[in-house]
Amino acid sequence: PRSGGSLTWAVETEPITLNPHQYAQAKARLLVWNSFESLLTYDREGRVVPWLATGYQVSPDGLTYTIGLRDGIRFTDGETFDAATVKANLDKLREPEYNPAVSAVQLRNLKTVEVVDPRTVRLVLSTPDVLILDFLASPQGAQVSPKSLREAKNLKAGGVDVAGTGPFVLEAYVPGQELRYRRNPDYATPPPHATHTGPAHLESITYRFLKESAVRVGALTSGQVQLIEGVPATDQPLITGNPALRLTREVNSGSSYGYYLNTSRPPFDDIRVRQAFQEAVDVEAVLKAVYQGTATRAWSVVNPSSRLYDKRLEGGYSGDVARANRLLDEAGWTARDAEGFRTKAGKRLTVRLLQAAPYLRDRRDVLAQAVQAAVKQSAGIDLDVAQVDLGSWNQAFADNEYEVFDNSRADTDAGLSLNLLLHTEGTVNRTKINDARLDDLLEAGQAAGDPARRATIYADIQQRTVRELALVLPLYAPADQIAASVAVGGVTFEPTAGVPASAYDLWLGK
Repeated sequence: PRSGGSLTWAVETEPITLNPHQYAQAKARLLVWNSFESLLTYDREGRVVPWLATGYQVSPDGLTYTIGLRDGIRFTDGETFDAATVKANLDKLREPEYNPAVSAVQLRNLKTVEVVDPRTVRLVLSTPDVLILDFLASPQGAQVSPKSLREAKNLKAGGVDVAGTGPFVLEAYVPGQELRYRRNPDYATPPPHATHTGPAHLESITYRFLKESAVRVGALTSGQVQLIEGVPATDQPLITGNPALRLTREVNSGSSYGYYLNTSRPPFDDIRVRQAFQEAVDVEAVLKAVYQGTATRAWSVVNPSSRLYDKRLEGGYSGDVARANRLLDEAGWTARDAEGFRTKAGKRLTVRLLQAAPYLRDRRDVLAQAVQAAVKQSAGIDLDVAQVDLGSWNQAFADNEYEVFDNSRADTDAGLSLNLLLHTEGTVNRTKINDARLDDLLEAGQAAGDPARRATIYADIQQRTVRELALVLPLYAPADQIAASVAVGGVTFEPTAGVPASAYDLWLGK
């Protein structure tokens, strides 16, 4: 490793926001950690360890977390990091209109935040909640300068006037084109999994937004950029066959990518139709066609890389065309129209999937077309797929005008993903499920401190979600790929999360 130089990195997705508190895209995570840091993080064994904190203590009843803080840290705008800063960040996050998902889910059990002294903060909970540690290690738990919280022109959107304590400072943002960061010369607080200390190696780094994979790969092979992320199977031979390039890959944590079925409206208000949809897709065949053997099949809502994953689901469903058709016959979808789609009382069996452009990755548009063809051929289901802008996407959910919701989350602890996606009060509960048994299990998993007990609870959650209620068709475990010039060193992935790390450890050889 050597100090100096500038890199250009082509990324697949432009961030919706640059404020870590508003973080919602796994693809934006590598950008968040350039400028911001959290109190805690994960080490390479998946343990929660201090970052801006010096350590933490939990009371015997699990209701009080006392956190020590590092001294001498300043934000890049000159503000001091201390216990009052932590309280200001948490108080802001608890404002219902600032980030409703965080205040309603991640921080719903946070009762009070107390400043014990400048180097100590105390969090008091209303009920035990082991996920509070995961939150404090997440981008949404990152620390933002108090001055930014007070004075930023558009705090929710973030930008050059929202400061953190990280190794880089955002210098410029050109919407639709690029982000430019410069090195923070005073940086001295790397996470424990970093490979060096002190300021970042690079003087600066630019991230260019190149949505099309072929364009990204072309920019890399021509030398216009030195790194890219998001390399689909179709383009990987261009990387692996070039001795001047290197390809690395890591499976993400959190929830798998799948199709969540809206139970609040026909036809998925009938469990037989949901079960038929699960069986109508030969997932292995679809993944092989789209990803050419590079995708990891998902059997559960939890990714197989998670310690909470329940292997019992493997091989238990999917691809039984006879059962899919039998279930649809039983549900009354017995007639066919001129195009071969099933009908009932003159109405076609149509289900709508809307995909938002900012969240599209991994050729998910192509995957949707493959699933669309599969369910038509095997069971006469009309999967209506449309790519829309973010505003139209949000409006469709607000109006309940959809039947299928596609999603994956890269939360380090899969328990958080499931709370958001499956609990009755979950802010991303697009299945609209209201199941007391599932809610009880989710709440028990959130409160359980014993790892073995917690694993048992989440195994039951997965069984109930996928098999008993048929709420989702899991498809694949998301993974990130980084292709880089061999002149670039320090390419790493976040421990446990499995997503690309920040630019802190990157360096450029001569």
